[in-house]
Amino acid sequence: MGVAYSVGEVDHLYTFFVQWSPDIYGKGNKKHCQSRFLVLEQDKISVINQLLSKPVSTTAEKWEIITVKDSKRRLSLSSSGDSEAEESDYQEEDAALVLSNRSHLLSDQHLQQLATQIPPRTHGYPWELVYSTAIHGSSLKTLYRNMAGLDSPVLLVIKDMKKKVFGAFSSDSFRVSKYCYGTGETFLFSFSPEFQVYRWSGENSYFVSGNLESLQIGGGGGGFALWLDADLYHGASFSCPTFHNPPLSTEEDFIVKDLEVWTVQY
Repeated sequence: MGVAYSVGEVDHLYTFFVQWSPDIYGKGNKKHCQSRFLVLEQDKISVINQLLSKPVSTTAEKWEIITVKDSKRRLSLSSSGDSEAEESDYQEEDAALVLSNRSHLLSDQHLQQLATQIPPRTHGYPWELVYSTAIHGSSLKTLYRNMAGLDSPVLLVIKDMKKKVFGAFSSDSFRVSKYCYGTGETFLFSFSPEFQVYRWSGENSYFVSGNLESLQIGGGGGGFALWLDADLYHGASFSCPTFHNPPLSTEEDFIVKDLEVWTVQY
């Protein structure tokens, strides 16, 4: 519980404290000068009362002497508030997905929308282009080769011949595997006619699977959420239990106009 003193009493006390413990209350100690309260052990308060030789006022306007226990509680609450504010500022500052190269498929608005959906662990890190049909040609083998050794999330972006842009965020880089891989962070997205995100439904774990003939994302129920052939030219998108998504492309079977894969650089 705090003990309050009037402003005049505090000025008198502060002069006494500077002479008594200049290393703690001196002008050079900015950390203590920033505080609006003076910290004393409980048994010191009675001594101060005797020094003042008059009753304690309960109408102090600005300053009060409090116990160490109270000071720790207040500092803890203050630090907690500062941390939350800093975290909020950090999230707001890093709320833009930053690419190391220019994307031919993603606009600034697309990047802002995607930034609100990607996992927090990727915030603040640049994304590097690891595969593009415009640069590397149309080959699933090349895509796998370019991602060999990567251990980071990837962003797959596709534009079909109808100019619809869609894709997937994968928690794991694409690779050839006999079994499905990935985590519940994996999601699908589409930008037409408006931005839509389809997250893991929890019904199955058919996140990503791939072989030399095709790459598949999502599954179950007779179709893949996203399927690409070995030439990255023909594709298909169906509703599936993994994400409860509608077809992402303009038509269930589509032709790839352009494709990019980005990976985050930790």
